[in-house]
Amino acid sequence: MKIYNIEKIEVFTPMDGFRGRMVHTRDLTIAFWEIDKNSILPLHKHINTQTSHVISGKLKLIIGGLTKVLNAGELVVIDSNELHSGKALTQCSVIDTFSPPRKDYVQPGE
Repeated sequence: MKIYNIEKIEVFTPMDGFRGRMVHTRDLTIAFWEIDKNSILPLHKHINTQTSHVISGKLKLIIGGLTKVLNAGELVVIDSNELHSGKALTQCSVIDTFSPPRKDYVQPGE
């Protein structure tokens, strides 16, 4: 068993406006994001199945060409290799999961 203090995990900043703290297991990555208002997630896809759970704020996502605004308490599942993009309409806190783990989110020393 391993217990994490999320606030003590080093911050990962893959792009402007996105600050994340990552927990990696054998089977998945859990990403705890703080996203600045008006920050853009460019159109992309990955092999990982993803969930995005909005903890606070409003997050606009475009998934497979469909647009949805997620509010606090809502969660969406994004299938493997599905094109998606997004924009933080407000300051947001989001928890994403990725399976299999996101190797590109592993930081040196982890």
